[in-house]
Amino acid sequence: MDVRIIYEDQEIIVVIKPAGMPSQSDRGMTMDMVSYLKNYLVPSVSGEPYIGVIHRLDRPVGGVMVYAKTPQAAKILSGQLQKKQIGKKYMAVLTGKLPNEEGTLKDWIETDKRTNVSKIVSKPSKAAKEAALNYRVIGTAEHEGQVYSLTDIELITGRHHQIRVQTAGAGAGIYGDTKYNPAFQGKKGWFDLGLFSYYLAFKHPKTGRPLTFKEKPSGGAFEWFKDGSLDLQAAEGIYGY
Repeated sequence: MDVRIIYEDQEIIVVIKPAGMPSQSDRGMTMDMVSYLKNYLVPSVSGEPYIGVIHRLDRPVGGVMVYAKTPQAAKILSGQLQKKQIGKKYMAVLTGKLPNEEGTLKDWIETDKRTNVSKIVSKPSKAAKEAALNYRVIGTAEHEGQVYSLTDIELITGRHHQIRVQTAGAGAGIYGDTKYNPAFQGKKGWFDLGLFSYYLAFKHPKTGRPLTFKEKPSGGAFEWFKDGSLDLQAAEGIYGY
């Protein structure tokens, strides 16, 4: 798969993960990002390269990711993530519209690790975790009689399949999501998931310098939005970064 490295130094490596590639090793035989990056680093280091996982993207989701090249960098970046100091934004193509043009979704989510499926529950339990995200609809398009919404999403929490679960629960699931979106459940064939991590902001683990990385989504359902909706300059300031 086409992995693009967009930034690298002694402490970190920032990449565009292609949709379909796991963020780290899983039970499948597909090449994962950690293995790919270790292979990439082999010629430049002595011994086995270190790649620290800081955050994850679901396998069918592409976008910007950062990995640590040293244990110290991994510790610092993981600390930023826990303190909600890493900004993460997504572009999503939704089947329909969310309740408002912009707002916040808050739910309690339970995850069944056996089936790898999460669901919204009506009240908190020992297994449930609070999930929250901000959203803003930035464009609409009609395709084959169906209205789709291009939505800018900022994660406040990072729960299992969170965006996919919450948008579906709000009545506008992700395009191509056969696991959670009722509009696609039961459909046969392969659909490119209309979800992409386009923005990542954090402080460099060694220098403390603020870093921002952006990548414009393309292909699949994103091609329906040719009217400037995918202008990342316009989207950049939505949540105050």
